[in-house]
Amino acid sequence: MADQPGGGRARVQTVNPATGEPGRAYDAHTIDDARAAAAEAHEAFLSWRRTSFAQRAAVIRKAGAILRERKDEFARLMTEEMGKTLSDGQAEVEKCAFHCDWFAEHAEGYLAREPADLGHGEAFVTFNPLGVVLAVMPWNFPFWQVMRFAVPALMAGNGGLLKHASNVPGCALAIEEVFLQAGLPKGLFRALLLPSRDVKALIEDAHVVAVTLTGSVPAGRSVATAAGGVLKKCVLELGGADPYVVLEDVDVAAAARICVTARMVNGGQSCIAGKRFVVVRPVLEAFERAVVEAMRGFEMGDPTRPETRLGPMQSVQARDDIHRQVTESVQKGARLLLGGEVPDGPGAWYPATVLADVRPGQPAHDQEVFGPVAAIIAAEDEADAIRIANASEFGLGSGVLTADLDRGRRIAAEELEAGMSFVNENVRSDPRMPFGGVKHSGFGRECGRYGIREFVNIKTVHVQTLAKAKGSSVE
Repeated sequence: MADQPGGGRARVQTVNPATGEPGRAYDAHTIDDARAAAAEAHEAFLSWRRTSFAQRAAVIRKAGAILRERKDEFARLMTEEMGKTLSDGQAEVEKCAFHCDWFAEHAEGYLAREPADLGHGEAFVTFNPLGVVLAVMPWNFPFWQVMRFAVPALMAGNGGLLKHASNVPGCALAIEEVFLQAGLPKGLFRALLLPSRDVKALIEDAHVVAVTLTGSVPAGRSVATAAGGVLKKCVLELGGADPYVVLEDVDVAAAARICVTARMVNGGQSCIAGKRFVVVRPVLEAFERAVVEAMRGFEMGDPTRPETRLGPMQSVQARDDIHRQVTESVQKGARLLLGGEVPDGPGAWYPATVLADVRPGQPAHDQEVFGPVAAIIAAEDEADAIRIANASEFGLGSGVLTADLDRGRRIAAEELEAGMSFVNENVRSDPRMPFGGVKHSGFGRECGRYGIREFVNIKTVHVQTLAKAKGSSVE
């Protein structure tokens, strides 16, 4: 984002990661524009909060239908702005449409009044919308991350402001357009093309009541500090270094396929991608061979071709950061089994890469590697594998690979320190289940019953006839 010559309005310039060529440029918003949008969203919210669930559901269902109708268009937009393969983009839009359908159907039940028995009178808990929520969203799933927040928030009766990542401005504006086309009141949801430096001021605006962020740990600290300074609710979904514990009783080839699928979600550019494969020694060598074989199937290619499984990274800078982490890990003792070389030519390309002998002190062990790099870590036994899996600042997703479902269930439910634990499949978000993490992976939840309740006033109501009303001196 740069100012126009002569001090005019700034422009947001997109770059095609596959070619390095500039794409479309957009006029940026100013902080004054954002404050005006917040005031307009608040005014729209005052009416929207009074609508019925049926009225809101009609709009959200229509949004889902529009997403399906324009799926190819939106997938291509993602490909052009952040390099996602066309097939992955189409799947992302379909997931957003299902998300719309789910919350249109279930929001009213999730937010239904809950009766309580206090022994006298009538008591219940009710869930009321808060107001305008600011969403600070990342580039890697430019439609899904936004819809994951926006659809439940709108169904709950809230308004929304979107500060999207600077490299996907077209996606941000397209989402606003979808909601308007679906019949959402003008101004209730706005996409703002703002620099990150303006986020704090917008959080402090009187018309913004809460904030949600999906992004890095430093961004989470910044947003949480700003929100805390003005006592506003925030939800954070931050980074992850998801461990997958691979036990000695597995079918090694099947386990490797699951792990590689988990690692290569969105070209490895996913918070919940499998990143650390913690493998007990009896199956270690066989697992290494199987992972290399499976990773070979992800060849770099034109992201617009349906058969392509690995497109470019989101930027050259991001690619170079990944390569630095791989290079430093090898210098500190990791074995490079596949990939690890930057190809010649333009674009942000990086190959499917496998590292073995990954240990503490190496970036591949200690840091989140946001790209197509599988890190294999040896463990002595189950207990050691669990220890290694939990020895991370992150706690977003986790997995267990085992033939013994009772064993897997116990480890997933009781042992792994993460917001999500999956047995014998790759971790993923789903509208029907809560999504979020612990430790430095953030706090709060999205999706499901728990997610839609993050941005509501959970209010206790007690009704008693006047003649029988009794006070209490106990708080």
